[in-house]
Amino acid sequence: MTRTEIRHKANAEMERRKLRAENEAADRQREIYEKIPEIEEIRRMLARTATELSRMIISRKGDYKDNFEKLRRNNLDGANMIKELLRSKGYPEDYLETHYRCKVCNDTGYTEREMCDCMKRLISKIAAEELNRTANLPDADFAHFSLDYYRGIVIDGIDCYNLMSKNLSFCREYAALFSESSDSLLMLGKTGVGKTHLSMSIAREVIDKGYNVIYGSVINILRSIEKEHFDRGEEGSDTLESICSCDLLIFDDLGSEHHTPFYESTLYNIINTRINTGKPMIISTNLSKEELASTYNERIISRIFCCCTLLLFAGRDVRQLKRING
Repeated sequence: MTRTEIRHKANAEMERRKLRAENEAADRQREIYEKIPEIEEIRRMLARTATELSRMIISRKGDYKDNFEKLRRNNLDGANMIKELLRSKGYPEDYLETHYRCKVCNDTGYTEREMCDCMKRLISKIAAEELNRTANLPDADFAHFSLDYYRGIVIDGIDCYNLMSKNLSFCREYAALFSESSDSLLMLGKTGVGKTHLSMSIAREVIDKGYNVIYGSVINILRSIEKEHFDRGEEGSDTLESICSCDLLIFDDLGSEHHTPFYESTLYNIINTRINTGKPMIISTNLSKEELASTYNERIISRIFCCCTLLLFAGRDVRQLKRING
């Protein structure tokens, strides 16, 4: 999806939000006019007052200031009467107001000077959904993470069941308490020991909370960025911008990508930007700490190990066990 298509989709969604809010306000107005007809009369009076005030402001004729103040007080009294009537019938004072989702831009997507933050978040969310839609990643949740595959297994002196029980509890709590200032995580472990399952489980819960999450393998993400970088047209999308700005980035399978100067610089740019802006990420890799250190330059390794909470994963390859057990 191109940048223009994303903008069109975001504008259409903002229009739907605005129309929905205004239609709901119209429904509430019809309800109140039927149940409390006095309010309709007061509002008609207020509309006439507003017209007179506008004329006074334009003409400034006669005893302008005294008449203006008198009408203004009548206007305020009328508004207070409406609030009192609503309260007396068990309605909130703002029942007749239009309840836009965004109070800053009234669901237009723009303020007087610039694009509203709500519109920026929506554009980023749509871009993330598009990236995730094409990622074809597994559907996983905490409920289907079975510790039985780790029971009774000891590897290099590590009780895998105990270790993975702690990892599961940690990831559940991380997802439950997630915020834009949450810590970043580094998941280390061999293939098939649960890193992707738990990171995807976190993603599902964080997305359900309304956060903007991008998840995908390092190689696929870097390829997308490379393609846009070297084949950018005017309609190009902004994968790199979305990757750097989303609420949570999940980088799966670090170390699987080819090592080129472009990939290395892009990887550093992403990691460094997210650290500098305080945005969390979850990085998973099949490599050990020593293998990571020998694979990537010191700048990348330093940033990863300094900013991430380390989670070690151990066990047998669950994917193979599932295939064997049918």
